[in-house]
Amino acid sequence: MTVEFLEFKAAFTADDTGLVEGKAWDFSSADRVGDIIEPAAFASAIGKSLPMLFAHDQAQVVGTWESVAVEADGLKVKGRLLVDDVARAKEVRALLRAKSVTGLSVGFMTKKAAPRKGGGRTITDLDLMEVSLVAIPAHPGALISSVKEFPMTTETKTIEDLAVELKAANDNILAVTKRLETAETALARPNILRAANDNEPTPERKAFTGFLRHGVERMDATEVKALVVSDDTRGGYLAPAEFQTEILKNLVEYSPVRMAARVGSTAASSVILPKRTGTPTASWVGEVETRSETNSTYGQVEIPVHEMAAYVDVSVQLLEDAAINVEAEVASDLAEEFGRLEGVALVNGNGFKKPTGIMSAAGITEVISGSGTAITADSLISLMYDLPAFYRNNGAWMMNGTTLAAIMKLKDSTNQYLWQPSYQAGQPSLLLGRPIVEAIDMPDIAADAFPIVFGDFNRAYRIYDRVAMSMLRDPYTQATTGKVRFHARRRVGADVVMAEALRKLKVSAS
Repeated sequence: MTVEFLEFKAAFTADDTGLVEGKAWDFSSADRVGDIIEPAAFASAIGKSLPMLFAHDQAQVVGTWESVAVEADGLKVKGRLLVDDVARAKEVRALLRAKSVTGLSVGFMTKKAAPRKGGGRTITDLDLMEVSLVAIPAHPGALISSVKEFPMTTETKTIEDLAVELKAANDNILAVTKRLETAETALARPNILRAANDNEPTPERKAFTGFLRHGVERMDATEVKALVVSDDTRGGYLAPAEFQTEILKNLVEYSPVRMAARVGSTAASSVILPKRTGTPTASWVGEVETRSETNSTYGQVEIPVHEMAAYVDVSVQLLEDAAINVEAEVASDLAEEFGRLEGVALVNGNGFKKPTGIMSAAGITEVISGSGTAITADSLISLMYDLPAFYRNNGAWMMNGTTLAAIMKLKDSTNQYLWQPSYQAGQPSLLLGRPIVEAIDMPDIAADAFPIVFGDFNRAYRIYDRVAMSMLRDPYTQATTGKVRFHARRRVGADVVMAEALRKLKVSAS
C-alpha cells in the first residue's frame, strides 16, 4: 500500500528583497535526516512556475517562482516577491532584510524512493508542489545566491515610452496574478496530497473504516485483502498507513524522548548492536625493540522488543453515525494511552516487560550538584563540561517542567535572570547554548534525585519499533452494552547503548 504525503526540504540564506534566486536543493550531500534527491527526480518541474509560500502556509502566498532548473550542483529557482500587490509579501521582505528568515524549503510528494544504508532515503522521483521561505532550513547546502533590489530610478524617457512600458507591466502583472490565483486554488483543495484525478479515499482507508464500523464478517473479499498491509497479521489487522502515521505523530507529543533519540525499525524480537569494549594500546619503541601485542576487544548490546496493549470501547451508534470521524476518535484515545505508557518507560523503565529507560540504565556518570536541596548555575556548567566535547557539541538537556521553571528563576548578583528563553517563533529555547527536551516523567528536584540529564541522546539512546499498530475488532464481548471493543497493541524496544555520551545531575551536597 502506498500513501503520499507532502514533504518539505531545502534551505538558503537571504540578502535583501526583490528578485530572488538561489539553490533550493544541493545534490552533493544528504539533508539533516539523511535523504538524497537525485537530479532526475525534478524532471517534471523543469520550466514550470511554482507558488512562493511563507512557511508552507497555503494561506500565505507571497510571490511566484518563475524559473526552476536542474544544474550540476543543485536545483536552482528564480522568482519574485509580489510586494506591490500582496501585503504579506511586504512583511516577508522586512524579515529578509532583518535576516530573520534565512531558509528555503521545497514541498513535494515522494513517488519513488529507496532506503539508504545508515538511514535516510534516495529519492528518484517526486512531484514538486511549491517552494517556501522559512526560518530553519532542512538542507545546509541549499543557499540563495542573491536577492536583488528593484531599481528605484530610471533614465529619462518620453511619455510614449512610459505608456508602452506601463501597459507591458500591467499585462505581466495580470498574467502573474492569474497564475498565482490558479496555484492558490490548487493548493487550497483538500485533496492536494493525492493525485489530481483521485477524489476518493484509498481502497485501504475505505476498507479500514468499514472494518471499524462493521467488522470483517460483513466485508467482501476485496476489502479484506486491502486490509492486509504486512505479512505480520497474526495479532489482528494492521492499521493502514494513514492511521499509523497519525498515531506516531501524536506519540511525539506524549513521548519527547523520541525527538532526541535515534529511532529505527526491526523485523526481529530483539536487536543486537556490536560495541567496542577495549581499544588497542600503543607505546613508544626503539629502533629494534620488540613490539608488544595490541588488540581491540568487542562485545554486543542486545535490545529486546517489548509489547504494550490497550483496548477502547466504542458505542455501536457512534460507529453507525457516518458524520463522525471514527478513525480520529479511536486514534486519539490509543495515542494518548500508548504515549503515556511509552513516555514513562523511555525515561524510567526497568527493562522488565518494558524498555530500559534513560534514568534506569547502568553506567551513566553522575555529577554532584553541590547542594542537597537545589540546583545551582555552577552545577549546570559542571554537568555540561564533564561530558567529552565530542558528545557535548551535540548535547541536549532533558528535564521536566518543574525543574525547568526552577532554572529559569536563577539570578546573578545583580538580580538578573541567568537564562533568557527564545522569544523568536520557531526557535528552541537554549540553556548554555544547547536545546532543552521537556519530559514530564523526569524526577522533580529533591534530595538524592536526578532531575536533569545532559548528553548526546541521538548516539546514546536507541528506540526500535517492531509493530507500529495492530488492531483487533471484538464485536461480541461488549455486545450486551451496545459497544464494540477495539484491541490495540504495539511492540517497541529501547535501551542506552553509549552510556559515556550522557551525564546525570544528582541533587546532593557531596
